[in-house]
Amino acid sequence: MVTFVDTVTLHLRAGKGGNGCVSVHREKFKPLGGPDGGNGGDGGDVVLVADPQVTTLLSYHHSPHRSAGNGGPGMGDHRAGGMGEPLELPVPVGTVVKSPDGEVLLDMVIPGERYIAAPGGRGGLGNAALASPKRKAPGFALLGTPGFEGDVVLELKTVADVALVGFPSAGKSSLIGAISAARPKIADYPFTTLHPNLGVVQAGDVRYTVADVPGLIEGASEGRGLGLDFLRHVERCSALLHVIDCATLEPGRDPLTDLDVILAELAAYEVPEGQKPLLERPQLVALNKIDVPEARDLADMVRPDLEARGFRVFEISTIAHEGLRPLTFALADIVEQHRKEEAAEVPQERIVIRPKGSEKDFTVRVEGGTYGNVYRVLGEKPVRWVQQTDFQNEEAVGYLADRLERLGVEDELFRVGATPGSTVVIGEGDSIVFDWEPSIASTAELMTSPRGTDARFDRSGRRTTSERREQYYERMDAKAAARAELEEQRLATKANRDAESGE
Repeated sequence: MVTFVDTVTLHLRAGKGGNGCVSVHREKFKPLGGPDGGNGGDGGDVVLVADPQVTTLLSYHHSPHRSAGNGGPGMGDHRAGGMGEPLELPVPVGTVVKSPDGEVLLDMVIPGERYIAAPGGRGGLGNAALASPKRKAPGFALLGTPGFEGDVVLELKTVADVALVGFPSAGKSSLIGAISAARPKIADYPFTTLHPNLGVVQAGDVRYTVADVPGLIEGASEGRGLGLDFLRHVERCSALLHVIDCATLEPGRDPLTDLDVILAELAAYEVPEGQKPLLERPQLVALNKIDVPEARDLADMVRPDLEARGFRVFEISTIAHEGLRPLTFALADIVEQHRKEEAAEVPQERIVIRPKGSEKDFTVRVEGGTYGNVYRVLGEKPVRWVQQTDFQNEEAVGYLADRLERLGVEDELFRVGATPGSTVVIGEGDSIVFDWEPSIASTAELMTSPRGTDARFDRSGRRTTSERREQYYERMDAKAAARAELEEQRLATKANRDAESGE
């Protein structure tokens, strides 16, 4: 049965935003009182909280699928939808949040620290919020966007001041049980400790924590035994205490050889960027089990060699509680000095203000296709706008086109070589596909005609002065021509009459 878990993959689903409402206010004597559709509620977030009372990720190992609540839809009479219920997940202090590909998102080392691992979707606007002087009664509303849905990896790294390192059965669990109130499992076989144990030690005015972690063997830095499971938990420690068994009966082992193996494995382990390598941290040596006469003689023999290599050496017995007090005070001095150095190195927090619009909101990527180039529009805003659009509503589609044009998408498509009829895709994967038909952008802000028509192409009914003058002259010429024709007809008629009378 699993009792301790320090790595788990969470499958998270944030809440979906509620849809906006399309509604028109109606009451007696006011059948069309204007739009009053409310906004949809935002979806709930999935939040990780660093909780000092939580020491393991075991609960998430058994139930890795977690979901937050969805936002409610908007309603008429300006009633907004309810907000989705957020989900808070307590994790141990020292949990590292990573993406599935290994990117570190956050290192939660501060108690009470909060991190939104899965942001909820945004609620859609109702038609009341979309109303404007040019669009007095919108017949559409925006849809709610989906929340984040994906995986995050939680990796627990023990937060302790001192790490006890050594071979299996060297007496690390017995030591932490002797100097603190911790009660780890103790037995006379290797790898008794299968998960880290923490103990709090009080030495004078200094209180610090000690981590007892699984035993180290040769090849641990490459994953042999409990290697990586062990070494992950010593990354945060400010000091290392090498616990060496002076009473071992295994052939080929002695205190100096054991220490060399441990140092080699610590040197081979790569700590995260920005942290001090393990061997550059303060190190002490504790020669354990000197209650055995042969072990005491061996400790006295190897102590000068260890001190010559620069180590402070303490001869201890966890059974007889011998030599423990000087050891705890020596560790307290190292921890206190490290804390002072960290306090002096903490930089002042700088507040950086970045104006909005300093970075482009979208990019256009040209992709080759079977039937020609495909122009893919990528960016948070265009993708979100597509998610909010009801493509069954022509007015909503027109509103999307207006938003994209104002953002500068059409200008960018022209710049990268798109032509009318080109295939345009918004978002990654199989998203919405358009056959692009560019609009006329010049003086578009002055246009008041419905979308799809252009008043600039319609001739005005008001005549200009030159047109009126030309038409006047045409009428005068027409009248003169008519009078001349009538005069000709009169003269011809008179001539005929005179001829008849002369006969």
